[in-house]
Amino acid sequence: MTQVNSLGAQERELSEARQAIASARSVVVKIGSSALTSLKGGLDTVRLDRLADAVEARMRAGSDVVVVSSGAIGAGLAPLGLTRRPRDLATKQAAASVGQLALAHAWGTSFTRYGRTVGQVLLSADDFARREHHRNAQRTLDRLRSLGAVAVVNENDTVATEEIRFGDNDRLAALVAHLVGADALVLLSDVEGLYDGDPRKGAASFIPEVRSSADLDGVIAGSGGVLGTGGMASKLSAARLAADAGVPVLLAAAEQAGIALSEGTVGTAFAARATRLSARKFWVRHAADSRGALVLDDGAVHAVAVARRSLLAAGIIGVRGRFHGGDVVDLLAADHRLVARGVVEYDSTELSTMLGRSTTELPDTMQRPVIHADDLVKV
Repeated sequence: MTQVNSLGAQERELSEARQAIASARSVVVKIGSSALTSLKGGLDTVRLDRLADAVEARMRAGSDVVVVSSGAIGAGLAPLGLTRRPRDLATKQAAASVGQLALAHAWGTSFTRYGRTVGQVLLSADDFARREHHRNAQRTLDRLRSLGAVAVVNENDTVATEEIRFGDNDRLAALVAHLVGADALVLLSDVEGLYDGDPRKGAASFIPEVRSSADLDGVIAGSGGVLGTGGMASKLSAARLAADAGVPVLLAAAEQAGIALSEGTVGTAFAARATRLSARKFWVRHAADSRGALVLDDGAVHAVAVARRSLLAAGIIGVRGRFHGGDVVDLLAADHRLVARGVVEYDSTELSTMLGRSTTELPDTMQRPVIHADDLVKV
């Protein structure tokens, strides 16, 4: 039985993050594989119905909810006679092709009890990396919600390769939360919140609130379980990603979904940063694929990472990879530390002729900043 950590009234009143989650008008709810499936029985529709009940209650209370549902591969294991999660890509994709159909049907059947229509949205990492795909996904989700349908999002496991997949639906949920402009993200799985270690292996302290990175000092997060690919490490990473984008996060047990979605008084709450990153800067920092890298001298590192100024050719000491103007590139210090990302104005061939040269030494066609400050994001 999952242990449930609930907060007292006084602490609830002091938590701005929990207040924001409880009152959010737009919520993304991610549900882990372990909350929906088992190795022996496949998809558990009883548990799925309870989760749909909690989502429906939140929607009837006035919130707009997008569901990010794991479980496609797990739901496909039993029908295919598989006794463990496959390791090879082809079998994973085969299981997902069977399980995705069952999962979508189960969500549709469950919400039909409330007269709601479900729309399935399958996304790959490439849909976030490419701006056009990114906008198309955003429009689809927005339109589904405006038509009163429940959007159920999952990674497109049947076509995703190891190189382009999200790795887990926790990160997908964080990206979707920013994509739809959500006011809160709720991560539901088989864990009741964040501990500073693995509570199954000995003494570990529960962490009810994460207000800054200082609250994570000494935290040891593990990898995923039998059915899922995430684990606490991926949940922690996703929570920090969403919080960095200005979205407060609640990490809680799926069996406490009703309380988590109605009151937000269980689990671990992650406070959001004061200002939300713009859609473009969020894309540059978290979603876009890097096509290359620029190595900077110390002065340029200070300019882009501290002073937040545009990057000029004079501060670049190296070019890595082949890229074109408009691509996203990593900005590295001389010791190879990643310090920022940005949208480059020139292709790699042009930049190779500009290294270390001041603006006045360059032709008129090359006097624009290499990366404008508006297209730079510190990492």
